[in-house]
Amino acid sequence: MRRTKEEAEKTRQTVLEAALKLFSRDGYSLTTLSRIADEAGCSRGPIYWHFQNKDDLYEAVLAYSQDPLEQLVSECEAKSDTPIEAMDHFIERWLGLLATDRRYRQSFEILLNKTELTDAMSRTLKRERLLTNSIITLFQNLVERSKAEGLITTQESAKELGLLSYTYLMGITQTWLFAPKLFSLKQEAPFFQRQFWTLLGRRPEEQ
Repeated sequence: MRRTKEEAEKTRQTVLEAALKLFSRDGYSLTTLSRIADEAGCSRGPIYWHFQNKDDLYEAVLAYSQDPLEQLVSECEAKSDTPIEAMDHFIERWLGLLATDRRYRQSFEILLNKTELTDAMSRTLKRERLLTNSIITLFQNLVERSKAEGLITTQESAKELGLLSYTYLMGITQTWLFAPKLFSLKQEAPFFQRQFWTLLGRRPEEQ
């Protein structure tokens, strides 16, 4: 009997959930399509119906973190006329997704801690590097506009501060994903957000 679109999509989501769980727990290399099929309660046939191979499935799993960040960049670019609010929104949303969205968090962790990056993942790596560059450029432009409007007073260049913004957020992310019991990200998020502005040279009375 021919499957409906709803049934096909349900199967796809079941496979993605299984892959997300196994990639996150065991890593990319040790996770096979057979193990994903067993976890999803199906044969490998439905997996190949939706995904070309394991690399294609891996790309779909990483999209759980890449899609929201690409959307976030677009949102903040649209807020460029209020650069401080745009950066605040980006940081709050970045940390909030990590703390509250399981799929986003697991996807991020798989990329950072559970994958041996190889040439076979060239499409995924290209997308990730483009995303990285877009985030750095976003902050660079927002910082530059903030400096021009006198909202940030610092001698550092906007280019350097754009890079600092990204590495600051990635440092928090990597530390928490590696040792989540070290601190509560949800509780400490306001602190990290305040310290971001200290790094950028924004005086407390301006915050």
